[in-house]
Amino acid sequence: MTSWPRIVVGSVAVVTALGALLADVVVPDLAAQHAFNDAWPPHAKFHDAQYVVMSFLLGALGLALVARDRLVWAAALLSTPWLGMLGALLFPGTATYDPEFADDTVFVLGLHGQVFLALVLLVTLLVAVAGDARRPRVAA
Repeated sequence: MTSWPRIVVGSVAVVTALGALLADVVVPDLAAQHAFNDAWPPHAKFHDAQYVVMSFLLGALGLALVARDRLVWAAALLSTPWLGMLGALLFPGTATYDPEFADDTVFVLGLHGQVFLALVLLVTLLVAVAGDARRPRVAA
């Protein structure tokens, strides 16, 4: 039987695998701010592409761990890009958006949309892991 924590962590895995790909490469208005931003130098685009590929791989690995009922490991792995996003803000000269896109940037409760999503997903993972820890185990 599939538990709600497995469904939740699996959902975060899908968001992690596809989120950066969609936002940075596929959705035209968002991709214009990332992979297809003519103002970005090639090295910045390289690191964006690296993040897209890394997020896809972490999401896929997270799904594999969920399938093996390793929710704590899956949640730890899936938290990596979201914690990395928050940690990147601690570096000098970083920002969640480029100034030319200030009018197009979405804020939720005063937070940049990506930061808000990162916090929501991290809390979601914590709740799922806590819920899984409380789940009665059936002896094999």
